[in-house]
Amino acid sequence: MTNPKLSVKKGIIFIPLIAGVCAFCAGFFWLISQADNQMQIKKSKSLAAKALVNQQDAVLKTQAMINSHIFEVPPQFQGQTVGQVKLNEQNKVIALTFDDGPAPKYTEQILHILKQNNIKATFFCVGEMVHYFPVIAKLEVSDGHAIGNHTWHHWYHWMNPSTAKLEIESTATQMYETMGVKTSLFRPPFGSLSNGVADYAKKNNYAILMWSDDSQDYRRPPVSKLIDNVLRGAKPGGMVLMHDGGGNRANTVKALPEIINALRKRGYRFVTVPELLEIQR
Repeated sequence: MTNPKLSVKKGIIFIPLIAGVCAFCAGFFWLISQADNQMQIKKSKSLAAKALVNQQDAVLKTQAMINSHIFEVPPQFQGQTVGQVKLNEQNKVIALTFDDGPAPKYTEQILHILKQNNIKATFFCVGEMVHYFPVIAKLEVSDGHAIGNHTWHHWYHWMNPSTAKLEIESTATQMYETMGVKTSLFRPPFGSLSNGVADYAKKNNYAILMWSDDSQDYRRPPVSKLIDNVLRGAKPGGMVLMHDGGGNRANTVKALPEIINALRKRGYRFVTVPELLEIQR
């Protein structure tokens, strides 16, 4: 015959055991559930972050389209190589041009000097520099300067047609998406007209813009020599070659205010390259 007291004791023993097992299982499944929740949260955050980036990118592209700046050239200059516009001595206008940027420090300093003097210049931008320094690139446009294409890598060596196309078109795309710029202004790196890029630019109706006045700042001459180089070569309808990128441009920054003052004393006023080309229309 079963002892009722023994059965009760066994029941009392098993009840907490069963409860403990249940609590363990519940805790185990809760931990699994929490881990799964954390994974889902991480996925959601990752998706949300990607969506935000895509949304911001779309907004920037839309803003670029809305705020687009088009730098065209008169028909007679399309597909042509131009280093100077023919003007008489009484029409003293000159264009300051800067190559190889946008670059940290020097481009911003040059922009500040130009703004102080109420001058609009022309910047021939390297595509990868626009990619790496978009904020500075946008400053050039917001300050009202003209923009030209200076290829993606600034290569000197010969390029086949497909590479030359990529160098120019990838830069054009980057400038449009970053700066809202479409331009028909092109300057070949190092002024080379025989390595493939100038040929592609000509076939696509870019004006090939060279220069008539070389500061030689890429040689990093003393400031006084740099100033003298520019003043000696200055002439009505001329284009002055300087650099805001591609190396140490501290001397260019130091020389620029003196160049501006000296040219103004000679009666010159400053225009962008598109404005210069329009004068000879």
